[in-house]
Amino acid sequence: MRRLSLVLVAGVVAVLAMAGCSGGGRSAASLGAAPGAGVSDLNPRPRDQVRDGGELRWPLDTMPANFNAHQFDGATQQTHAVVDALLPRLFTGAADGGLTRNNDYLTSADASATDPGTVTYWINPEAVWSDGRPITWRDFEAQWKALSGADPAYQVASTAGYDQITSVRPGTDNHQVVITFNGAYPEWRGLFSPLYPASTNTDPSVFNSGWVNRLPTTAGPFELDSLDPTGGTITLSRSPRWWGAPAKLDQIRYTVVDPAALPGALTEDKLDFCEIGSSVDLLNRAESAPGMTIRQSPDRRYSQVTFNGEPGALLADVALRQAIAKGIDRRAIAQRMVGQIVPNAATVDNHVYPVGSRDYRDNSAPVAFNAVAAGQELDRLGWVRQSPSAMRSRAGQLLRLRLLEGTPDPVTGQIDRAVQDQLGQLGVQVVPQPEPLPQAGEAYRRGDFDLATVDGRSSAAPLTAGQASYATPGPDGIRRNYGRITDPNVDSLLREGLAEPREHKRAEIGNRIDRLLWQDVYTVPLYPSTGAYAVRANLANFGAPGYADVDYIDAGYLK
Repeated sequence: MRRLSLVLVAGVVAVLAMAGCSGGGRSAASLGAAPGAGVSDLNPRPRDQVRDGGELRWPLDTMPANFNAHQFDGATQQTHAVVDALLPRLFTGAADGGLTRNNDYLTSADASATDPGTVTYWINPEAVWSDGRPITWRDFEAQWKALSGADPAYQVASTAGYDQITSVRPGTDNHQVVITFNGAYPEWRGLFSPLYPASTNTDPSVFNSGWVNRLPTTAGPFELDSLDPTGGTITLSRSPRWWGAPAKLDQIRYTVVDPAALPGALTEDKLDFCEIGSSVDLLNRAESAPGMTIRQSPDRRYSQVTFNGEPGALLADVALRQAIAKGIDRRAIAQRMVGQIVPNAATVDNHVYPVGSRDYRDNSAPVAFNAVAAGQELDRLGWVRQSPSAMRSRAGQLLRLRLLEGTPDPVTGQIDRAVQDQLGQLGVQVVPQPEPLPQAGEAYRRGDFDLATVDGRSSAAPLTAGQASYATPGPDGIRRNYGRITDPNVDSLLREGLAEPREHKRAEIGNRIDRLLWQDVYTVPLYPSTGAYAVRANLANFGAPGYADVDYIDAGYLK
């Protein structure tokens, strides 16, 4: 399981769902490459076969720093794992990678046939916040204003999409929302999820810190029961205010578990599921754990190395970034990390579209592994070796790169050692910079690194995600461009793609963007998640994610 797992994309965070899924589960002996898009492995069952009650014990890497997923410090996978059970998600991810309207929150939502820049939402009139207030157009208006970037006091993780909105107004009543963009915005379904109450988005202090160790207002099938930041536990209970079909589970209990303790927690019956990721030991222990099974599907997540190209940083020189990237053997790392779990382990060769999806193309040629070429390019840049065994230097400065490492994490440690060894053979000194969590996430966000091995994640709204992660940041913050690398051509193509209504043309632009991302070396994607999970065998409608979202309502234990 990976520890430094910031959400590096905007839009929908894919976790688990019921639609388009296959049942089963598999043993370690039969575990192989995950199937393509459109498949989830969830033990799907109708609700009448799932008993009412029970607790789902869910491990977290770290306690969320902020439960506002739109705030800079809250944009993490841990935050979404919790708040997605508590807050409105207007559109949910489907197994095929698309988005489906959530009828519990919206009775309808459409872009105008005559004016593609106008979108109308019809809010379910039964939808209410936990304080009894109805969800209305005012909540949409407040979230737009907070996330638009107009007021720098709001420390937002991303303005993507919201900065294209020119107005939010009521329609025929308070439950109809009319949103006007400054032109066509085909990825509009990825916005306003999760939706927060207007009280959060009308006061910067509440937006920035009102959700730190607190979940003041919710509107989901579950509600907060208890929160113990010191003990590392969060308990959610079925919400009595929920207007839709009631959740099958009584409770979800999240617990912070050190990666080294996961195998023992499984075998000692302390967890009901966990991600296997790259851990062969966890896979073997999970297979032998009583009552557990292995489920596997494609996954949006992947491992990557982020390069810090901030002006003034050592890697601000794109030619140096290219030479370093060519010295990283991504295929060897993939085989080393997941080859025992997934035969013929693949690399991730696209930043924008997930492996196996229709629009995925291999655009990685600009930094294809070539140790000889990498060494020659470093020589041309003046970074030379005084002897075959020496580290490279230029004008008396050692070519020394700080590699940020969240600890303790044996999986990330193995990746980092591989990168360190490969670049060391080129004469590049890579020095691990260990930081305990959550300090590692904080160091990553403030740019205190040269290289960092982290989790990336593709999105169901890929260009909206790209704007957050790769566009030139505004003066008020970096958004999610943690490497602080900019390219005006990327900015221009993002604007063009986000306004392109034709899907095939938008995909062409997305791949043009991806070629620039490889050329500029924003990040170096390594390998996709194995998509393998250890899951309680009698859990239904829950398991390996695929490209879809959690079905918190139908997940539960078989009768």
